[in-house]
Amino acid sequence: MFSRQFLLVSGFAAAALSLGAWVHSADAGSRDKAFFQSVAGSWRGPGEIVAGKYKGTKFTCNLTGQALDSGTTGVKLDGTCRVGVFQQPMSAEITQNGGSYNGKFLDGAAGKGLDITSGTVNDGTVVLGLNRQKLNGAMIARVTDNKSMNVTISVKVGEQMVPVIGVTLQRADVDQMAVGSIQ
Repeated sequence: MFSRQFLLVSGFAAAALSLGAWVHSADAGSRDKAFFQSVAGSWRGPGEIVAGKYKGTKFTCNLTGQALDSGTTGVKLDGTCRVGVFQQPMSAEITQNGGSYNGKFLDGAAGKGLDITSGTVNDGTVVLGLNRQKLNGAMIARVTDNKSMNVTISVKVGEQMVPVIGVTLQRADVDQMAVGSIQ
């Protein structure tokens, strides 16, 4: 089965679609909502653990993000990440809570997952604060166009943030989006 570190790291990878933001104004709120809506859909792509005990481990994720109901800003995520023949379910839900976002991956830090503790959205880039017991980290996701997203997950070691995983996701439903946008 999967190692505990892979499960945590792939949970960080799932964060690629679980995006959060501070809301400083009405414009920021509508910008954030538009961002969540823009990343809704199916995404696929490879990732690699780039530091630590499992450095060099490659995996693939298939994820589907769904923007939350019209009255709520946030996203729900379901899918899987796979190493070889081993597959791990992934899930997350992020919701707006006051001027920030919170949520969890899998069953949160109280179980085997992670808590989302903060976030910002700015110019197509999302930064999320992640926590599990003594582990603090951050995820940076850049949506380079409506078809691709690059994700870097880092953990805090001493006073430095050390990148531990990189993921490149491609929209798996591009053809469906193009047809829908013509109608």
